[in-house]
Amino acid sequence: MSNRSKTKTTVDIYGQQYAIVGTESTSHMRLVASIVDDKMREMNSHNPSLDINKLAVLTAVNVVHEYLKLKEECELLERKLSEKD
Repeated sequence: MSNRSKTKTTVDIYGQQYAIVGTESTSHMRLVASIVDDKMREMNSHNPSLDINKLAVLTAVNVVHEYLKLKEECELLERKLSEKD
């Protein structure tokens, strides 16, 4: 378990206020919330008829997809680097 103290901050995501608690800095938590808000707004621009719950799930699916693609890319680069040693 981390020895870092927890910080609480309030963020706005898609017009809703959320209290977020974490060991990261307030600026980091606000950045994460801002990215989620931006992604939800992007998804809404392509699917304006979705209710907020479906929009949130679609946003989560897209973010996890992007994460997995970046993780694969990172693992590939790490393998290439280790092959050079």
